[in-house]
Amino acid sequence: MSLTEEQQRIKNEIIAVHGEWDGAWQSVLDLRPRFLAAYARFAAVPCEKGHLDAKTRELVYLAVDAAATHLHAPGVRRHIRAALAHGASPGEIMEVIELTSTLGIHAMNIGVPLLVEVLEEAGLRAGPEPLTQYQEELKERFTRNRGYWHSFWDEMLELDPEVFEAYTGFSSVPWETGTLEPKVKEFIYIAFDAAATHLYVKGWKLHMQNALGYGATKEELLEVMEIASVMGMQAATTAFPILAEELARAARPASEGTTAEGSAADGAGAPELVR
Repeated sequence: MSLTEEQQRIKNEIIAVHGEWDGAWQSVLDLRPRFLAAYARFAAVPCEKGHLDAKTRELVYLAVDAAATHLHAPGVRRHIRAALAHGASPGEIMEVIELTSTLGIHAMNIGVPLLVEVLEEAGLRAGPEPLTQYQEELKERFTRNRGYWHSFWDEMLELDPEVFEAYTGFSSVPWETGTLEPKVKEFIYIAFDAAATHLYVKGWKLHMQNALGYGATKEELLEVMEIASVMGMQAATTAFPILAEELARAARPASEGTTAEGSAADGAGAPELVR
């Protein structure tokens, strides 16, 4: 189907931002071109400001989509492809995935302090215990490998040093073997902490502080958050193609591919497509 001049303009804007076009974007364009045009303007902001280079933008998008709290596979593929096109190495992409895979530890970051509150309220804990030599060595190793220490690790180190040691080894791999500069690593943490599916405020703030310490600018940090902010559009890119299919199915005569059982319910009162 040929596009109008306005539809082609919108399509070009999406391609300029995301580097490609597919059936999901086409469904939104068909059903709600004005909405897609507004999204294109929204998503273009970090590209137009350009404080992050194109490769880093794609790595940030990848972190948002690959995070365990989201797992948006079409976006993962799209942004891996785009990152490669912008010069990312396979190692850099794997490093982003490794960094993003640390998100699960937030069960402990949030849960252990809650456990401490429960223990204190039950009269089973009077206060923190002094660290053993083993725990002090773990703290020193984490600080050396990760470049910082934060108080939200204190209670985990005290109560569960075995998992803290294992997590230190797990989370240190991209820091010991990777090639992304430290501030970009921090951008990755910020991206999945800031995503609407997670919103882990303590980690978000910490990693912004760390990024500033590694030389990041406020403009770069804003762009990371701008990129994370557009993930909401995936409601449309996921649901609009399904809506288009269901509208087409509902518009078909009952004799064309609907069962006797489903035809009345499927076809009754079907909404007309409003462009």
